[in-house]
Amino acid sequence: MKKGSKYGTHRVIEPQGVLPQTANKISNDMELYDNELLIDVISLNIDSASFSQLKEEADGNLEKIKIKILEIVNDKGKMQNPVTGSGGMLIGKVEQIGNSLKEKIDLKVGDKIATLVSLTLTPLRIDKILDIKPDIERVDINGKAILFESGIYAKLPEDIEDTLALAALDVAGAPAQTTKLVKSGDCVLILGATGKSGLMCSYMAKKKVGPQGKVIGQARNEKRAKFLKSTEFCHEVIVADVLKPIEILNETLKVNNGIEVDISINCLSIPNTEMSSILPVKENGIVYFFSMATSFAKAALGAEGVGKDVVMIIGNGYTKGHSQIALDELRESDKLRKIFEEKYV
Repeated sequence: MKKGSKYGTHRVIEPQGVLPQTANKISNDMELYDNELLIDVISLNIDSASFSQLKEEADGNLEKIKIKILEIVNDKGKMQNPVTGSGGMLIGKVEQIGNSLKEKIDLKVGDKIATLVSLTLTPLRIDKILDIKPDIERVDINGKAILFESGIYAKLPEDIEDTLALAALDVAGAPAQTTKLVKSGDCVLILGATGKSGLMCSYMAKKKVGPQGKVIGQARNEKRAKFLKSTEFCHEVIVADVLKPIEILNETLKVNNGIEVDISINCLSIPNTEMSSILPVKENGIVYFFSMATSFAKAALGAEGVGKDVVMIIGNGYTKGHSQIALDELRESDKLRKIFEEKYV
């Protein structure tokens, strides 16, 4: 077997000298290097921002979405939406292990895993798209993928159905970062609280703030607000348009005694929501952008423009122990698990 770079730079075709995630094109030749895993792919979970863009461009036509996904992968060697720049993750079975990895990892051929690195850096070959499930942004395929030596993964647990585990692992970074950022007594605003990452963050935030804190969840309409209230994951629920920052600010102040929040968490999948995340946060507060639709230039300039001295955190999808934290949420909360089973499996 040929020797490869830990970070996969041996797969970069163009431009040379960059990492696979930044590259315009990488090699999806499935000849295995000594420090790679070959995966027989079962399903792709397309990033929410990416799938929303693909769906909009195709006017909801699944055949057009299928064609576009194949176009992207054939052109780039990976699934990286050229508009949003985002990808997603996958589940599959270990088909082959590179010679130099065999003693380093706790995997064997046949193990079922979820990759916890983005599809934007994962060499991928799609032989056939079997099905697209737009409601849960999942694409079932016949195909192969490569995981680099530096790539992180999770073995799929025996006590949680594969598709259920995938739904949680897809957004595992969000609740894990929430555990790090939120402390007892905090007031937390969660934008997009009715979505997959939003629900997990709401549950975790309520657990962390304790009896003296408060979690405010945002919903875009009364129907979603009713659903969110029924979960009891938030102390307060507001109905407001995330594209209208003043509306978000006013509704937040209404339910928080006129006081700005300590932390806001953006779990949305649409662009232009930066100021709705920043405006309701108090001086020296924290804004966590889990949304891959975020423009960090807009966030930085926007905060400057309204004179907000806040700490803004990029939504890194990885933090230590994040897969365990996400799966444990499903184990802890029967209500959360049931919602995920009904909505995302």
